Amino acid sequence: MAIKIITDSTSDIPFDRQAELGIEIVSLSVHFGDREYVDGVSLTKPQFFQMLRESAELPTTAQVNPERFEKLFEKYMKSGDDVIGIFISGKLSGTYQSAVIAKETLGAENIYLIDSLSVSFGLALLVYEMIKMRDAGKTAAEICNAVEELKKRQKFYAIIDTLKYLKMGGRLSASSAFFGSMLHIKPIVSIEDGEIKAFDKKKGHKAASQRIAQKMTEEKPDSDYRIFFGDTDSPEFLNLLKEAASSVTDISNSETIALGSVVGTHGGPGCVGVSYIAQADS
Repeated sequence: MAIKIITDSTSDIPFDRQAELGIEIVSLSVHFGDREYVDGVSLTKPQFFQMLRESAELPTTAQVNPERFEKLFEKYMKSGDDVIGIFISGKLSGTYQSAVIAKETLGAENIYLIDSLSVSFGLALLVYEMIKMRDAGKTAAEICNAVEELKKRQKFYAIIDTLKYLKMGGRLSASSAFFGSMLHIKPIVSIEDGEIKAFDKKKGHKAASQRIAQKMTEEKPDSDYRIFFGDTDSPEFLNLLKEAASSVTDISNSETIALGSVVGTHGGPGCVGVSYIAQADS
């Protein structure tokens, strides 16, 4: 009996890697005004950021509905395979709850669901660890239990290059955005208990990257797990973050994910970040 891993498009894992990784990615939809696009399918990441730059309003994303999950789950119920679904934080989208509703409607016992409490490269990190455990022969229950423990130690930080999109989303006043931009202020956000929080702010990407490196020194990434970086086609800023991280920990076992619509909507172009599993308390 096989184990099928399902995640959603906010993981930012490229769709063309589904077969290679043995996973299935379910797309959310992205709305620019009254126009709807299928995230990662009818709207690629470069297209998304081009439209974001040109849009006068922030786009919105729509969760996967329970009916889509029912159809997907029914397929695996018939095959007898175990299914593990891990999705964007339930505090950022209703996608996880839709999966729960679908499972309860079907009365399926071979479906295991996880609220990642994360998104983008943070969610991707957990998916890749699940793939590693599945390929090592772990059962669905063992994988779920392990992921629930990893979530408690997962860290996520992102640097925002421009304040424009925080202002557009009403999260920052126009005057604050203006003076912040003049001073080259770069906000740093984290994810705590499934919510995106303001963590700190520094003048310039280099200082912001060094602040994250300081946190990595304190939290000590566990070398048993890959470090995941994310960026919005920002090689210069990504290199600054990697250089800062490499000065305090080994990043040779790492992966880089291109950011998509969820983090990208508020972070905008030039956003970079990192997620890792901190060492367990001794």
